[in-house]
Amino acid sequence: MTKWNAVFIGFILAVIVKSFFSQYEFVGLLIVGFITGYIAHDGALGGLWNAAVAGALGTIISAILFVLAATLGGSLFGIFGGLTGFTISGLTGITTVIGYLIYYAIVMGITGAFGGMMASKK
Repeated sequence: MTKWNAVFIGFILAVIVKSFFSQYEFVGLLIVGFITGYIAHDGALGGLWNAAVAGALGTIISAILFVLAATLGGSLFGIFGGLTGFTISGLTGITTVIGYLIYYAIVMGITGAFGGMMASKK
């Protein structure tokens, strides 16, 4: 049911939208979800599933990149100051990541269903 080539392309595009076009994040996620569902060519349900998986992967990788950037580059003493700050705000960071995980999966999944539906029509 999961088409990994569509998920991989959607995941890369989701990370690009989050990293470089964050002010247009909602519209970018709508477009990326549609593209992922269209590439899947698996109907509405398959497009929804593939786009939701791509959105979840994009959220997880974006969170990891943020943690690495904050930990390694955000302190005067290198890794030690960043780890202290990340440990203090860890619980808040986890709830934020879970919220974004759900948000990305829903937004990309809805338009992924439309993309899969459009691709399955002949």
